[in-house]
Amino acid sequence: MNSPLQSTVVAERRHSAPGESTAATNVLVVGVGGQGVIMISKVIALLCQQHWLQVKQSEVHGMAKRGGVVFSHVRFGEQVYSPTIPAGEADVVLALEWAEGLRWLKYLNPETGTFIVDTQQIVPPFACRNRKPGGLPGYDQLTVDQIRTRLPGILALDASGAATELGNPKAANTVLLGALSTALEFPVEGWQELIAGAVPARTVEINRQAFNMGREWALHPPTEAPRLDKSPPPASVQTLERSVHLEITDAWCKGCDICVKTCPERCLVLNAHQVVEITDPGACTGCRMCEWLCPDFAIRLHSSIPEPE
Repeated sequence: MNSPLQSTVVAERRHSAPGESTAATNVLVVGVGGQGVIMISKVIALLCQQHWLQVKQSEVHGMAKRGGVVFSHVRFGEQVYSPTIPAGEADVVLALEWAEGLRWLKYLNPETGTFIVDTQQIVPPFACRNRKPGGLPGYDQLTVDQIRTRLPGILALDASGAATELGNPKAANTVLLGALSTALEFPVEGWQELIAGAVPARTVEINRQAFNMGREWALHPPTEAPRLDKSPPPASVQTLERSVHLEITDAWCKGCDICVKTCPERCLVLNAHQVVEITDPGACTGCRMCEWLCPDFAIRLHSSIPEPE
C-alpha cells in the first residue's frame, strides 16, 4: 500500500517508434527541500507522456519544507510495472546536492549508469555536532576526483554557481535538466517547452539560458573537475585554545536538573546527593547554557582565551 507521502503518475503508451527498446529507463532525482526535485521529475514525466510512453513517478517529500531529503523515482518505457527503482538499476542518478548524490549512488547501475550532480554542499544542522572551536562537520569528505576513479560516468558541475551568475540561483535545477537532456533521447525543443511552462513567466529567459548552459557543459565538459568547497576554518579558529572550567556551588544546587537536560554536550549529571556535577570536563564547550538557565545561580563558568598574536 502506498504511503500518503507518495504520488504516482501513470500514462499509457499508444504507439512506439520502430526499433525502440522495450526496457524501462530509470531516472532517480534526489536533493533537499526547496531545490526543485519534484519540478525536475514532473518535467521528465510530462515529456514521456508527450511521446506516448508509459511513465510512473513516485516521490517522497515529507520534510521538504524543513530542508529534509526529497527524492523522486521516474520510470518510463513501453511497459512499466513498478513506480520504484531497485538498487543498482538506475540509468541516471540526478543529484541537486553533493552528499545526497553520494548517499543514493547504490541505486545507480555501476556499469552503464550516469551520475549527474551539483557540487553544491548543504550541510545539515545534525552534521554540526562537534561544537568545539575548529570542529569539522560530519559531512561526506569525498571529492569529485575520488568518485571518478570508481565511477567514470560522472558529470559533476557547479550548477548553483552557474545559475547565480545568470542572476537566479533557483535556476540550478534547470542547469541540471540541461545536462540530463544529453543522457535521455528526447528533442531539445520538448525540454525547453515544458520548462517554460513550469517556471514563472518572468524567469523563462533565464531558465532557457540555464538549460543551454547545462547542456553545453555536459556535451563539452571541462578537463579539470570542479572543486568542492573545502575551505578550512580561519587560522585563528584552527589554533584557538580555550580553557573552560565550571564552578558548581553544591550548597546552592536544589537538584532541579534543568542544566542536565539542556546541556548540548550531555556532560552534566545529578550525583547520588542530587547535586549537579560534570562528568566530562573536556566535552564542555563553554556555551554557558547551564549558567544562564540555573535558577539557583549554582553554576558559574570560567573561560580563558589567549590573546591573538
